[in-house]
Amino acid sequence: MSLFERWLTLWVALCILAGLVLGNLAPSLFGVLAGLEYASVNLVVAVLIWAMVYPMMIAIDFGSLKEVGRRPKGLVITLVINWLIKPFTMAALAVLFFNHLFAGLIDPTKGPEYIAGLILLGAAPCTAMVFVWSQLTKGDPNYTLVQVSVNDLIMVVAFAPIVAFLLGVTDINVPWETLILSVVLYIVIPLIAGWLTRRALITRGQPVETFTARIKPASVVGLLVTVILLFGFQGQVIIAQPLLIALIAVPIIIQSYGIFALGYAWAFVWRLPHKMAAPCALIGTSNFFELAVAVAIGLFGLNSGAALATVVGVLVEVPVMLSLVAFANRTRERFPT
Repeated sequence: MSLFERWLTLWVALCILAGLVLGNLAPSLFGVLAGLEYASVNLVVAVLIWAMVYPMMIAIDFGSLKEVGRRPKGLVITLVINWLIKPFTMAALAVLFFNHLFAGLIDPTKGPEYIAGLILLGAAPCTAMVFVWSQLTKGDPNYTLVQVSVNDLIMVVAFAPIVAFLLGVTDINVPWETLILSVVLYIVIPLIAGWLTRRALITRGQPVETFTARIKPASVVGLLVTVILLFGFQGQVIIAQPLLIALIAVPIIIQSYGIFALGYAWAFVWRLPHKMAAPCALIGTSNFFELAVAVAIGLFGLNSGAALATVVGVLVEVPVMLSLVAFANRTRERFPT
């Protein structure tokens, strides 16, 4: 790892600070950037995520995708955690904290909205950033693609019923434009671009690994700029309500580390190779925040506690996921090669 990559957590911390400062010094600028969206998907962030995902897509060998079916254990872990465990543990933690432990610290009328926002986060497994976390842990790009794709297919039919059940309502308006646009932006387009690039490199006799190593800095820069934007968008809210942000973050952080521990331990017991174990644990930990934010706004309103809770999920995710990436890399040797 280069010096820049080795100290990535420090750079992220500095970018968080920069985002908070800039968000308060130049709120109008971030307001303009936040307004560049379609179907609740911010187009600036989408481009940055695309830059992060693209290098990994080049590494995907379509000819070896058929081999994934011979190694179903990683896929089983991901699906069980994402759809049978994670939504329900997040709901339980939300109720525990906001109906009981934090009841005296928050506006009681907002408690149900915070719970709803956390439920939406827990029921929406990640689509885009998973490729970044997988790349940082040297995960198998082919296997990661299959895991994400299967999750997306299940999300189309399972997200609304699970959320409806946990929220106790029967009519959930799923923003299909957000769901479809996110899949197209974060998977389909970079996948096609990666395939075309890989084919061109092979045709010219150029090593794929050399090319991806050369463009990898752009991927890291994309991550850092994304962090600045995300914290800049909410800079004023964080400064104005630091205690509330911290309270909402507590169950999200507990859920993230708990879900990762479960998935990673399960993969260790099943003796999965690290290139499969790390991504399958990280997929279950990360969230599809665009979808969660969009549904929260649609159901409860832009200024609701539910919308705020989903946004806090976005803010917490990058630092937490980077810490888990670092842990996964440090424990690589304990898994089969």
